[in-house]
Amino acid sequence: MNKLTKIGVSALAGSLAMASASAGEVNVSALTGLALASTGDENGATRPYQFDSVTFTTSGETEGGITVSAKMELDNDNSASNAGMDDRNVSFGTDSLGTITFHGHGGSSVMGQWDDMTPNAYEEVWDTTTGADVRIDGRSGDNIFTYDSPSFNGVMFKAAYQAADNSSSTVADLDVSAYTDFGIMITPEMVEGLTIGYAEGELDDTATTSIDNETFFIKYAIGGFTFGYQESEAEGSTAAKNDESEGFGVSYAVNENFTIAYGERDHDDDTSAAGEQNDKGFSASYTMGGMTIAGHMNENDNVNSNASAATMDKESYELALTFAF
Repeated sequence: MNKLTKIGVSALAGSLAMASASAGEVNVSALTGLALASTGDENGATRPYQFDSVTFTTSGETEGGITVSAKMELDNDNSASNAGMDDRNVSFGTDSLGTITFHGHGGSSVMGQWDDMTPNAYEEVWDTTTGADVRIDGRSGDNIFTYDSPSFNGVMFKAAYQAADNSSSTVADLDVSAYTDFGIMITPEMVEGLTIGYAEGELDDTATTSIDNETFFIKYAIGGFTFGYQESEAEGSTAAKNDESEGFGVSYAVNENFTIAYGERDHDDDTSAAGEQNDKGFSASYTMGGMTIAGHMNENDNVNSNASAATMDKESYELALTFAF
């Protein structure tokens, strides 16, 4: 990572407009690499692609002791119409009160941040395969407020808020009213390596009905092993709007550079219909300095819970070489 450090940086004036800053710092980090991946499943072509990202982070502390930071990412995954700009946010807070962050783009609610907390070495077992990335994850996207509390003896709280946006014609993909969720994570001091988390949120899918989302996960790390288990559920006004998900994962750090992992997940995208999606996969990663070689192989059966179509049984893989500066 390249760091450009300045005292009293004038470029921070915009993000620190609420109060004067006594000191500031500008950090620039870059990530680039290439990958070889199947295009959706084993029957698709295998193609290489490149990915690049440059992230600018500014931070400073006001005279009142409030830490303020802003982040902007330039990413070739984003469209040219947005001039390459991708994730961006601004945050402020203190060690004793926690941090509030406004995500102008690329934000995730608590359910979105915790949609899959099972361990892996590269990507989730539903990743890369076309249509397999269905999950119970609340709301994510633009203009989201999030709050992260400090840890109180191993207990921390999280919350997220996104205002309703009915400007789109595809209102079915949006909330009729604002969306809010919250979560709690416990890392008990008396049990080293144990993490327990729970989150829930409510989606108003119509003017009179809602869908309740919730997730629970537990992870335990001992030696080089990390074990994880997670259950998620969406409960709506009809059986067709009820979803269920259950998964586990285990990773093993062979040494400080090399990690391998295996995971499985069963996802029922509509409990009123027959069949459920079954995912499983292996992943591995090796890091040496700023270079990482990582990959995964996933097998996904009954994608979209469509048990009647043999074409819904798919496999995918990806191998990536990444350089971080």
